[in-house]
Amino acid sequence: MVCRPGHENDPLEKVRHSAAHIMASAVQELYPGTKVTIGPVIDDGFYYDFDTPEPLSDDDLAKIESKMRHIIKMNVPFERKEVARDEAIALFREMDELYKVEIIEGLAADVPISLYSHGEWQDLCKGPHVESTGKVPVIKLLSVAGAYWRGDEKREQLQRIYGTAFLNQADLDEFLARRAEAEARDHRKLGKELDLFSTLEELGAGMILWHPRGARIRHELENYWREAHLKGGYDLVYTPHVARRDLWQTSGHLDFYSENMFSPMSMEHQEFQLKPMNCPFHIMIYKKQRRSYRDLPFRWAELGTVYRNERSGVLHGLMRVRGFTQDDAHIFCSPDQLEDEITEVLKLTLQVLKDFGFESFEVYLSTRPEKSVGSDENWELATNSLEAALKRQQLDYEVDPGEGVFYGPKIDIKIKDILGRSWQCSTVQIDFNLPERFGVNYVGSDGETHPTIMVHRALLGSLERFFGVLIEHYGGNFPLWLAPEQVRLLTISEKHATYAADCAAELRAAGLRVEVDDSSDKLGAKIRQAELMKVPYMAIVGNKEMEAHGLGIRSKKKGDMGLMTIEQCLEYFSREITDRN
Repeated sequence: MVCRPGHENDPLEKVRHSAAHIMASAVQELYPGTKVTIGPVIDDGFYYDFDTPEPLSDDDLAKIESKMRHIIKMNVPFERKEVARDEAIALFREMDELYKVEIIEGLAADVPISLYSHGEWQDLCKGPHVESTGKVPVIKLLSVAGAYWRGDEKREQLQRIYGTAFLNQADLDEFLARRAEAEARDHRKLGKELDLFSTLEELGAGMILWHPRGARIRHELENYWREAHLKGGYDLVYTPHVARRDLWQTSGHLDFYSENMFSPMSMEHQEFQLKPMNCPFHIMIYKKQRRSYRDLPFRWAELGTVYRNERSGVLHGLMRVRGFTQDDAHIFCSPDQLEDEITEVLKLTLQVLKDFGFESFEVYLSTRPEKSVGSDENWELATNSLEAALKRQQLDYEVDPGEGVFYGPKIDIKIKDILGRSWQCSTVQIDFNLPERFGVNYVGSDGETHPTIMVHRALLGSLERFFGVLIEHYGGNFPLWLAPEQVRLLTISEKHATYAADCAAELRAAGLRVEVDDSSDKLGAKIRQAELMKVPYMAIVGNKEMEAHGLGIRSKKKGDMGLMTIEQCLEYFSREITDRN
């Protein structure tokens, strides 16, 4: 174990690092025969992976936490010592801690081996730690999950215990409140409650079924996306879901990405494969004609469904799936157009994200990694263009050295949701690799052939993941323009049903998504049901409303808004939808 780089002097980091050791010693004391593996500090706490004789569950956490508090109360010093590599291997082999032996054997011979102990318990660790167990102020164990040794599903299955520690109780209470709010907003929970989507083992893990209510939101999302791109100077394209394996051989996917691709299928003695990405198809459209510098740039956008063979252990609701629709576009341009094109991409990205309710961003410029393709001149041009575009847009950003992809530098934009959590969605990547592999060129003003620069960019990432983020950001309370059901008409008695149906037809004709509850339930029950389904507006229909040819409008947020005519309703709703509040 080791504190995360750059955090070694952070008091909270050392507390959490130490708490992880205390937890591991408590687990081994309570469950004899348990083997320890790794236990790093993470953003909100720490975890430790164990090989236990019997499975653990959340019911075990209280007992483990009680033992941890006992160890903390004993105030045992943390002590560090360095040992020779062979001595460390012999020590852990004698302790029957073979996972530790494997770790040490994988280290370089000249790497110093340090151990940390408190009492009789010790572990392989670089540190640092607090002075003693009593210096860990506040702890809380959170959950038990499964894991694989080294993240390899072919290796041993382990038990992972998540926990956290803070410097004071107030900070822990605040964290637990945020965590409870996050659990209440979990897109998987709300997706079921609001009847938005589902996943079924019979269908296949990682495949999403969009229910009618979820599909309505997707429809609005797609319509908005297409209109925004058409206004931004893009053309829309559509490409197949499969292609011959030769295409993926040329693109390099079979060499570098095959483990994430589904198995090939045979048709008429040829092998085809589901696409993991859309880019080779856009390249093939480009190559159908001889291109001139006068034609550039080309901006081609597609909501293209792709398929990736993700491991079952990493699948997570809408956030990590095997089949998803990528918000994809590729720009083909000349070197002198690159900076302007990136600037326009950033403008469009920020406008789109703000329209969906996101105002806070983290921006990263990732530069050339150790292993890369392309000339120094190309990398310098691409990196400088990305940086200049960021400055033109007056965006605060961090440089992430060496974290670009092998084919070019990139900009990544993370959005912050209402709980302050960061989500990676938008990316702009310059690619030297695919244009070279496919011979993507244009004829310049000099009559000579020149390599075309290719820009990959996504604004939302994937519709599935972005939808999951939206559900959690809004807690299911979508703004009116996105809400799957914008208005629900509630009849007071059955004699109001015909009028309610006529009003609903009038509202639908104006483009609103409207439902009518003309059941025999009492009005209070109907209101509660509409609120549970998070319908933004309810419209009460009774004698008074019929006489005035209007509706009694009730807002989920504002409460009773009084009687409005149909015309007033349409004007009010239209204004809110247009403003995207």
